[in-house]
Parts: sequence; structure tokens; C-alpha cells
Amino acid sequence: MDRTEIDKIREMFSHDRYATEAGAVIEAVDDNYAKCSLIINEHHKNAVGGVMGGVYFTLADFAFAVATNWKDPGTVSLNADISFVGVPKTEKIIAETELIKDGRTIPCYNVRISDEIGNICAIIKFVGFKKK
Repeated sequence: MDRTEIDKIREMFSHDRYATEAGAVIEAVDDNYAKCSLIINEHHKNAVGGVMGGVYFTLADFAFAVATNWKDPGTVSLNADISFVGVPKTEKIIAETELIKDGRTIPCYNVRISDEIGNICAIIKFVGFKKK
């Protein structure tokens, strides 16, 4: 995908202010796929210094939204299940989507959150609904 097209997609999703103001950035998109990242800052941390679980969920939800809506808007999340499985060793975390099933109205995705060196931090399953 060329720079102009990814910039248009970033502009489209700039209106997803909760995620973008938290620091989520679109890195790459393709059919049923998105890669988004976030640089962890002090305001992303909980009382004991770890990354707040909502940061992982926000980044995963953003990646799901981008993967399902950048070409054909109208899909929303029906359900999500998150498992926190590790801690990042780098300041940047990355969410990548994987389409599991693309039904007529119900898509199912896995989103994997890892750090820059591949340590898995969270795995999230999303079930969506296509409002068309």
C-alpha cells in the first residue's frame, strides 16, 4: 500500500479519538488485516508500574476497527475476550489482526499484542457485527 492511501486511512480513523489520543497509530492495512502500534508512556501505566489492561484493549479494539472498516465501514464489536499473557520488554507495543471467519454478518478476529521483540502481551478475540 502506498503512502497516500495509508495517510487517507489514518485520516479516516483520526476521528476514533479515544484510541488516537491514547497514542494508537496505524502501521499497515490489507484485506481483513491491520497492524497498529502504541508507544507506552507514564500515563499508560497502573499504580504498580505495569501497563494498564485498558491500553491493550484499546489498541486491540482500534486494530479490529481498522481491519474491519477501512474498506467498507459498518462493522462494530459485539463481544471481546482478552487474555493478558505477558509484559512488554520494549516501549512500543504492536497489535496485529488475524481473520478467523468472515461470515455474512458476523466476522471473528484474533488480535495479538506483542512488543517489538516478539514477546506476546495479550491475545484478544473479537466477534463483530456488520451493520448493513
